Amino acid sequence: MSHASPVASLELVQPLPPSAADILTDAAVEFLSQLHQQFEATRQEVLAARVARQKRFDAGERPDFLPETAHIRSGTWQCAPVPPDLQDRRVEITGPVDRKMVINALNSGAKVFMADFEDSTSPTFENLLDGQRNLYDAVRGTISYQSPEGKAYALSATPATLFVRPRGWHLPERHVRYGGAPISGSLFDFGLFAFHNATELVARGTRPYFYLPKLESHQEARLWNAVFAYTEAYLQLPVGTLRATVLIETITAAFEMEEILFELREHSVGLNCGRWDYIFSYIKKFGRQPWALLPDRAEVTMTTPFLRAYSRLAIQTCHKRGTFAMVAWQPKYPSRTTPRPTQQLWPRWCLIKSEKLPMAMMAPGSHTRAWCR
Repeated sequence: MSHASPVASLELVQPLPPSAADILTDAAVEFLSQLHQQFEATRQEVLAARVARQKRFDAGERPDFLPETAHIRSGTWQCAPVPPDLQDRRVEITGPVDRKMVINALNSGAKVFMADFEDSTSPTFENLLDGQRNLYDAVRGTISYQSPEGKAYALSATPATLFVRPRGWHLPERHVRYGGAPISGSLFDFGLFAFHNATELVARGTRPYFYLPKLESHQEARLWNAVFAYTEAYLQLPVGTLRATVLIETITAAFEMEEILFELREHSVGLNCGRWDYIFSYIKKFGRQPWALLPDRAEVTMTTPFLRAYSRLAIQTCHKRGTFAMVAWQPKYPSRTTPRPTQQLWPRWCLIKSEKLPMAMMAPGSHTRAWCR
């Protein structure tokens, strides 16, 4: 049985939890409805383009740098300057959006916490809405938690800078429908966070930061840029207020890094390389090709030529365009005994075997050399 939402055009497939009544408000649902009406057709177009491109790969085509965008790669443009509160990204930590995790991650000593609605969050309606509530409270500094054992958790005076990762363009939000079809999970996650917190973040001297996952082309980045521009106009915020780091975790996006930055240049704060999803993308795209066989995944490290090449290209591209590059993820969790300063926490970019890679977190234009641990 469907339950009508406050806006007739959107429909919830299950009752709204009472705790989320001030998250999925009439005004917030109206904004989600506007996002859907503005951008769903384009989302379906880019998803159809993925399917068509996959058919060409199955027929033997290989990806390459696009001749029609050569003028972008040869141009002298730059991304927007990095905001002051994001100049230092030497240590980032990520995790799901449950209440205790949000507090611990913001208090971890890392420079950035990426609150993840994607890989590390099971997309039940309760989880998604609870996550939005937790971030709403975190932005305002009022978040707290008491464990069943009675231990109290609260936000420190100097929390990490908050990023939010919505789900990818291909994922639907099945609990909310428009015209009988699910709306975009990307727009649901992004829209609720931006609607409730963008203005508040600006008032507190920061801004809304996002990580954008699973992009496969610069057209998909162009769609995100249009969503950002529309949201800024809707919330009466200056152009460039919303900023995003794009995860380069598909083989096709690796050939369009400059184009992706160009599309988002007013809203960009860099690129990040994601090893495991990149390997999966390689297998998915070329799974029918005998030349694309890989060894056991434990042997496919960042020193493997095709991974080394794309991570190096990401660094070169970002520094050329005046923005940040992050390479390699490390599945480590800071222990209670990990000493500070924060440089001793495991970063998301890290030493790969015995090779020293230039630390890609340097402020663009910096001449200081630093190295991963």
